[in-house]
Amino acid sequence: MTVDERWLKLGSTAELLNLDGVEFREYQFNIINSILEHGSTLVVLPTGLGKTLIGLAVISSEIAQGRRALLLAPTRPLSEQHYATVVQMVRLPEESIALLLGSVGKKQRKELEQSAKLIIATPQTIANDLKSGNFSLEDFGVAVFDECHRAVGKYAYTYIANELAVRNSLVLGLTASPGSKKEKITQLVETLNVHHIEARISTDADVVSYVMPKYMHVVSVPQSTTIKSIGNLIKPVAEESLASLNKMGLMNAKNFERVPKGVLIALGNEIKKINAPGFRFGAFFSYIKLLNASHAYDLLTTEGIYPFSAYFDSLSEREEKSRAVENLLANNNVKEAVVMAKDAMKRGEEHEKVKYAMSILREYKGKSAIVFAQYRSTIKMLVDVFVHNGIDAMAFVGKKEGVTQEKQKKVIEDFRAGKFSVLVASSIGEEGLDIPSVDLVIFYEPIPNEIRNIQRKGRTARFRAGDVYILVAQGTKDEIYLRVSAAREKKMLFLINEINRDLARRALHDAQTRLS
Repeated sequence: MTVDERWLKLGSTAELLNLDGVEFREYQFNIINSILEHGSTLVVLPTGLGKTLIGLAVISSEIAQGRRALLLAPTRPLSEQHYATVVQMVRLPEESIALLLGSVGKKQRKELEQSAKLIIATPQTIANDLKSGNFSLEDFGVAVFDECHRAVGKYAYTYIANELAVRNSLVLGLTASPGSKKEKITQLVETLNVHHIEARISTDADVVSYVMPKYMHVVSVPQSTTIKSIGNLIKPVAEESLASLNKMGLMNAKNFERVPKGVLIALGNEIKKINAPGFRFGAFFSYIKLLNASHAYDLLTTEGIYPFSAYFDSLSEREEKSRAVENLLANNNVKEAVVMAKDAMKRGEEHEKVKYAMSILREYKGKSAIVFAQYRSTIKMLVDVFVHNGIDAMAFVGKKEGVTQEKQKKVIEDFRAGKFSVLVASSIGEEGLDIPSVDLVIFYEPIPNEIRNIQRKGRTARFRAGDVYILVAQGTKDEIYLRVSAAREKKMLFLINEINRDLARRALHDAQTRLS
């Protein structure tokens, strides 16, 4: 293989890169040159369009000038993936490249940190070594933050970014989505101390020819008579609690189904601040009942009968229950609803979404697919039903559910090897793991988070055309979340451009100030 001569225009930046057979893409070339011109930059690029190559090019430029480089990824599997890519693409002796994870002993880490020219690591590992004084960023010319939208709050990325800022090192943030709130994007820009943003979407002129077709399908799913009947028993319980909170002056809502979860969580925090013990207790009583009843209702109407039943089982099995939970479980409507749910499961009834999902998977038989679902109980139910109906599926969940990274790795290896065709995943499958591109992605439910939404959709159409199906339960929060998600994605690009203009104006003002 030979190197496309257009890459050679990068000069010393390309010297350390193994670009044999790497397709020349003008947008990558332009973004690399822009970073070298502007310095610290936030790169927003759709999944599968080569953010890593851009990062490695900037790293090569700094190493060629005698400085060291740091490549950070939020998880161990993604760090390992980057290490394999670096060894293949960066022309450095292998002993000059170090993979630092928490599993590497402190003494060995210290030796590697002192000798390696390029370090690939999880941010927690680097932050811990910086805090303990075992590591210094003194001679590092660049740090690349992969999945940099995590650089907020107390996350380890934030600490490292602050340490780099005082050394004036070049910082490169890579993400497919920085969020749709101006405050969040601004905070990300300030945390990383970037001076410029390079953003592309799939329809941009210099990108569109490299984007594989991705076909979106929104499927409206009707509610079954059984789910409607069970839901009608839970509704009055939630409505009674909402009315109580309205009467107390703590809420002003007519329909519990339209109250966002974020509003409910914020209300709980406000109730904790109430000084009057009696009033606070009454408020918490109604609040906890509303929180649990509305969550159970949402599980039933958007997830299924099994997740609904499993939720009440988990409440019943708690060793310590609040008076509000005990009151909820003793409610006649709730008891009747739980009995109806268990009877329905014995008859083999489930949410209509399950039938729709199976129909879609059968249509794509023999092709690889990821089904994303929010809850562990939903994932268990889907895998059980799929396998029972001859669909080769496995669950993929996170450490919170007691699954080790070794087990996660084995599942992904088996999926890549084609030992099963359908991965049913929680949010752990959205980012930070080396999951192969698939032919089909199914959202079991819409999600209102634009970052997670983009990450999910990015699991298909990386190297070939792909399909995305979003299952939307009629007359539920699914419909609201679908609209919210679409609106936030559109808003994200507008805000990125607005903030980038602000950065350009600030840079011009600073330059003029220095000249005057």
